[in-house]
Amino acid sequence: MRIIAGKYKSKRITAPNKLPVRPTTDMAKEALFNILNNRYYFADIAVTDLFAGTGNISYEFASRGTENITAVDSDAGCIRFIDSVSKEMALGITTFKSDVFGFLQKSTAKSDIIFADPFYDMEEEDFEKMVALIFERELLLSEGTLIIEHTSRIDFSHIAHFTERRKYGGSAFSFFN
Repeated sequence: MRIIAGKYKSKRITAPNKLPVRPTTDMAKEALFNILNNRYYFADIAVTDLFAGTGNISYEFASRGTENITAVDSDAGCIRFIDSVSKEMALGITTFKSDVFGFLQKSTAKSDIIFADPFYDMEEEDFEKMVALIFERELLLSEGTLIIEHTSRIDFSHIAHFTERRKYGGSAFSFFN
């Protein structure tokens, strides 16, 4: 994976092969950050990266100046990798090894952006449960956005707070406000 823009533009980061991840493609990530760049000033926002995996999205935010980043994943290897890269590059990413649903139930921290990239085979009811938890617990700031990456075969337009969907190949991003 590589960082698209910012302080670490073009830096390649190689994750261990044994991690159970499917990193966001460069094309989809670049398109997503083009959208976000028009909505947010990255240095002033707080970001929560759920199902963080390799930390790909967290690194991109950090490279663009975001200092308040929380990465959550249930896999200890993923968390160790994110911690290692964050320390090596002095990114200051805070990590939590936790089941995302448990984290959402306990967290009181509010974010401008919550990005979630669960496994594509996660049950649709669990996607809905995650959205409901985030909005019921008011984990987004007033102008905040929840972004879920998912297979383009799924449509979440029926879920409360849905605002738009962007498709990139086999992946899609659904936005909720």
